[in-house]
Amino acid sequence: MKAGRMSEVDVATFCLALPGAREDYKWGGVRVFSVAGNKMFALQNLRGESLAFKVDKDLFLGHCDRPGIHPAPYLARAQWIIMNTPYPLVAEELQGLLQRSHQLVVSKLPKRTQVGLLL
Repeated sequence: MKAGRMSEVDVATFCLALPGAREDYKWGGVRVFSVAGNKMFALQNLRGESLAFKVDKDLFLGHCDRPGIHPAPYLARAQWIIMNTPYPLVAEELQGLLQRSHQLVVSKLPKRTQVGLLL
């Protein structure tokens, strides 16, 4: 990692290290990180050019006001943001947001499915 920023590989490695996370490839070139089979928490363009993930509803607009961060096409209604590389956030903040996205998705799962997936 250069200057505290995460690369596309760093992001993928971090996402896959979260409890129950797995990856899949969909829509002709999108790397999908999900839990519980098909519950997405992050999307990465196959070429690593962009990253999208869910954020807290009350923080969505604040994130979208930041340079380099925009509402994610087709997913903004579910409070997803998107950013291009190089990612405009330092590693610590981006990791925190990816972890939060994972937990937001896990929190919507049935209680019995949440076991082992909560941080």
